[in-house]
Amino acid sequence: MPLPLYLLALAVFAMGTSEFMLAGLLPGLAADLGVTVGTAGGLTSAFAVGMAVGAPLMAALARNRPGRGSLLGFVLAFAAAHAVGALTASFPVLLATRVVAALANAGFLAVALSTAAALVPADRKGRALAVLLSGTTVATVAGVPGGAVLGALFGWRAAFWAVALLCLPAAAGIAKYLPPLVTSDERCDALAPALRSELAELGRPRLLRAMLLAALVNAATFGGFTFLSPVVTGRAGLGELWVPVALVLFGAGSFAGVTVAGRLADRRPGLVLAVGGPLLLVGWPALAVLAGRPGALFPLVFLLGALSFAVGGTLITRVLYEAAGAPALAGAYATAALNLGATTGPLLAAAALGTAAGALGPFYAGGLLLAAALAVAAVRPRVG
Repeated sequence: MPLPLYLLALAVFAMGTSEFMLAGLLPGLAADLGVTVGTAGGLTSAFAVGMAVGAPLMAALARNRPGRGSLLGFVLAFAAAHAVGALTASFPVLLATRVVAALANAGFLAVALSTAAALVPADRKGRALAVLLSGTTVATVAGVPGGAVLGALFGWRAAFWAVALLCLPAAAGIAKYLPPLVTSDERCDALAPALRSELAELGRPRLLRAMLLAALVNAATFGGFTFLSPVVTGRAGLGELWVPVALVLFGAGSFAGVTVAGRLADRRPGLVLAVGGPLLLVGWPALAVLAGRPGALFPLVFLLGALSFAVGGTLITRVLYEAAGAPALAGAYATAALNLGATTGPLLAAAALGTAAGALGPFYAGGLLLAAALAVAAVRPRVG
């Protein structure tokens, strides 16, 4: 895999740390800003809304500009949003910074996904995507637990400052090593008339189906992951420092899952989905049932991380394949699908907190989302 791909993954690591770290910071953040944990969980949804809406918008705005300049601008804007968020004492302001950061993240990821696909042969998109997504999975292994430790020891603001600082070496690497992907005004003019036809790709049923499946699986992932911390400290009866342990296990599983699936997503996507989908359908409710037993909770967290990212990553790869007729916006469609799930997942999970299941509600909601995904998949069994 080419070096620029790993530089993009470094930036995705910084952004992934921010996107996931709230799972370990919600209790302290909510107490500091005087809101409920459920309300604080809305920060995750606000971020995901910005990602889902911003992906096609930012990709369309950046499509006729050099890729390096666009990617660098998005990384620096992301860092600035986190600096402001670390300084504010207002929840509405923090919410606004999450939206701004999400727009920057959306633009970056949309351009980066298309860039990653362009850097490798057409039949290796799955492996390229696995490298890019490894930034997210490493974030769940190291960055997110590290943020949880910083939050436990020094407060949630320290985690926000850490993310801002993480963006700086990523920005430096992109500026130095990533060549511009568009080098002339003639090339820009040649691309501009194609925007309407790229948008028209959204009318293709196979693309929409792949996006819907990715959104449903990702909704279950984000819904369960966002509210994992209160279960560890509540139902399982463990201390705050056990939260990073759970997050490390989820991240280690996600890294393993996306790595294995990356080698299969190009050639045998049906196998990943046929095995992983039903296991996730059982796994999320099983986590709810066994949450009070740490000996079962932690292995299940690892397994669900692996399955969620194996299935989710494979579905995102399918979106890129199905959107081959929209080379500039394919990454935006994949990003939008991923974050549509990340928007609805925490909202549904937060609503499930008010049911009789209480803190375990998000895991049961994850099972229902997987059931919906399998129902959609059954309408047309052939995925590849």
